[in-house]
Amino acid sequence: MKNLFIRKSIAQLHRELEGDNRLRRVLGPVQLTSLGIGCVIGAGIFVVTGQAAHDKAGPAIMLSFVVAGLACVFAALCYAEFASLVPVAGSAYTYAYATLGELAAWIIGWDLLLEYTIASSAVAHGWSQYCQEFLATFLPRIPFVMSKTPFDYNPALGRLVATGAVLDLPAILITAALTVILIRGIRESARFNTVMVGIKLAVVLFVIAVGAFYVDPANWRPFAPFGYSGLSLFGKTLLGQTGAGGEPLGMMAGAAIIFFAYIGFDSVSTHAEEARNPSRDIPIGILASLVTCTVLYIAVAAVLTGMIPYDKINIDAPVADAFRQKGLPWAHFIISGGAVVGITSVLLVLMLSQPRVMLAMARDGLVPPGFFGAVHPRFRTPWRSQILMGCFVSALAGFLPLRILAELVNIGTLLAFAAVCAAVLVLRMTHPHAHRPFRAPWFPLVPLLGIGSTLLLMFSLPKENWWRLFIWLLTGFVIYFFYGRRHSRLRASLQKPPLPGEE
Repeated sequence: MKNLFIRKSIAQLHRELEGDNRLRRVLGPVQLTSLGIGCVIGAGIFVVTGQAAHDKAGPAIMLSFVVAGLACVFAALCYAEFASLVPVAGSAYTYAYATLGELAAWIIGWDLLLEYTIASSAVAHGWSQYCQEFLATFLPRIPFVMSKTPFDYNPALGRLVATGAVLDLPAILITAALTVILIRGIRESARFNTVMVGIKLAVVLFVIAVGAFYVDPANWRPFAPFGYSGLSLFGKTLLGQTGAGGEPLGMMAGAAIIFFAYIGFDSVSTHAEEARNPSRDIPIGILASLVTCTVLYIAVAAVLTGMIPYDKINIDAPVADAFRQKGLPWAHFIISGGAVVGITSVLLVLMLSQPRVMLAMARDGLVPPGFFGAVHPRFRTPWRSQILMGCFVSALAGFLPLRILAELVNIGTLLAFAAVCAAVLVLRMTHPHAHRPFRAPWFPLVPLLGIGSTLLLMFSLPKENWWRLFIWLLTGFVIYFFYGRRHSRLRASLQKPPLPGEE
């Protein structure tokens, strides 16, 4: 049991950067901030905002973004401290390995695989819907049987219903195309993302500026039709209303759903090994992207719910459809096109991040290093795991509906954030004199608030999310005890004399 909690030393983590099998340091603060914004601004504004307002919170979705944003600030400060201290690939997985031990690191790493894979699938679904809206303005629509997933969750009935379609073909195609781009290299991917982020921000500002003229304050009444709570414990509602399927409703329930929109700043830390000056650039990238995106989220939510009543929002393409309902087809065209570009950048960054976590786990021997640890000799990218992820994302995006995907990814994200906040507490006590180029302020209040706020949002998710998480983690435990524990390189090193700095 003691060996389940063996930890990596900070010296070991730094030595990993000295080998040949490492990634290129080519990203500066502007590119890292762009990656963060590229991952945050997209499906959150153009897709999930509509679902959360329609199903969970109404106009109070504006406060939901404030609550979720505050929880993210606490976690972001902890992420920034860790990323500047240990600038290696792996994000929360690596941080947990250095503080909470191997078993906890495996749980977090396995959880991150779920987070990035499912999030990518949800974003690919959102991209498909906006792409179809955009192309329909000047081309015939693709056949219905290839335009949607074969089933969807109906919140009014509280169950799954058939859609009559067979698969979501555009979601599958965009995933395949981005997989090829990502294999080509991080520099090319970052440049592609920076261009898309510029276009996306211009469209978001267009939505706010033009949509403000069509806001009717009457649409904000009632402001919180489902109430301000929506708290639950493992799916059992404690405070607030419940939906037809027993799921919690209200402002807090909305915050738990739209938390999906904030996972982009987490992806910045996965690229610490590719940052030119990680101790400075990673904190800048994390905090700048988070603050920028939170302000824009609240503004777009206010415009969207002010333009049309919350129960008339189209959850598949809410922003573009709001302008269509107002008789602005030209704006509908611009927004649909901008959303296609914007959501593409989100999908790119999400799919860019997950193989970096797999690379870190492969270096530790917890997953097969010959496959997941392979770095392309020319492009210097983890190409094999990138291809595998592309296959999984294509399958999930083509056949699972948005409502299931968006809720499933949130619980994994929240668990990872809570673990990082806890890891900061542990490392401050075990290594108080370690050099920290960036320190989370007001210790220990910030990490404690991060843990508390993320757990509060986790408890506001429907019970189905907890069951899915338990099944995923149980599968992870089986893999760890039958493979990872037996092949752990850190465990094997315990049989050797310690190197300087590891005592």
